[in-house]
Amino acid sequence: MLGSLLSLASAAFFGLNSATMRRAVLTGTVLQGMAISVPLGVPIFVIAALSFGSFGLLWEFSERTYILLALGGIVHFVFGRYCNYRAIKAMGANLVRPIQQTNIILTLVLAMWLLDESLTPLRMFGIALLLIGPFIMLRDRKKFTAKVASNKESSFQPNYPEGILFGIGSAIGFGSSAIFIRAALAGSGPTAGMAGGIISYGAAAIIMLIVIGHPTRLKHVTSMSRVTAKWFTTSAFTIGISQMLRFMALAVAPVTVVAPIQQTTVIFQVLFAWLINREHEAFGFWVMMGILCSLIGAMALSVSTEFILTTFDLPQAIRDIASWTWPPQ
Repeated sequence: MLGSLLSLASAAFFGLNSATMRRAVLTGTVLQGMAISVPLGVPIFVIAALSFGSFGLLWEFSERTYILLALGGIVHFVFGRYCNYRAIKAMGANLVRPIQQTNIILTLVLAMWLLDESLTPLRMFGIALLLIGPFIMLRDRKKFTAKVASNKESSFQPNYPEGILFGIGSAIGFGSSAIFIRAALAGSGPTAGMAGGIISYGAAAIIMLIVIGHPTRLKHVTSMSRVTAKWFTTSAFTIGISQMLRFMALAVAPVTVVAPIQQTTVIFQVLFAWLINREHEAFGFWVMMGILCSLIGAMALSVSTEFILTTFDLPQAIRDIASWTWPPQ
């Protein structure tokens, strides 16, 4: 249950991050956003680890754990985040999100293959709803394109080929990184996730510092306006908190629980986008229906099969079906 709550909280902050990042890339560039959000994640995790007394765990990890955490950080915070920013800049966060939902398929396949995790009928039901919900939202895509075209005050035009390409890239980066983190932190407790996050963010920050170390790129990064810097910094804080909660969740719960619940980011993303980026995102009836579908899926994943079987007096045939796992254990 703790892992589910941490995953849901992480999804909420990630949704807020999507809204603030969307506002930032309207006037800034992807490189400027990466230059702020990735290095700033290190002190956020350091402060959190010191506050919860887990900073000392930083020196107790095995060599294997250090390597896995570093790989997870580079894949997620460098590759995945770069693709995410490019996709959001190309066609908006709400339209990118349905593409990114497919990362759950990659995550679950890798979790079953590499971590010996399994699926239950209840989890399958929840995952199916989480996958269906975002695609329902796509039915409002044409309305959004028409609205943007009629808005003379906005110069933004969705670039669907670029958005789809980098949306798929971000799905691969985000989906595979959870495997590295879970393999590194499994069974270590939620506070260990904070110390692990320092390593992951640190490895990604080193890569980013090398990238922006070139004088031309450094000049470009420092040339952003004050307003753009404000939104990028806000985004960096929200994604830092989101990732901290995600690492804690992966330390106490299986990937097959954490990853699907985090897909509910779409719910919070739409809510915050309505408050912050109402003129730059897609909204409508089908968007709301997609949110409802995803919410039911998240609820199905948050409740364990054992809880259902002990709480409700179900027929034996249904109990047998509910107890089934794949792959068989």
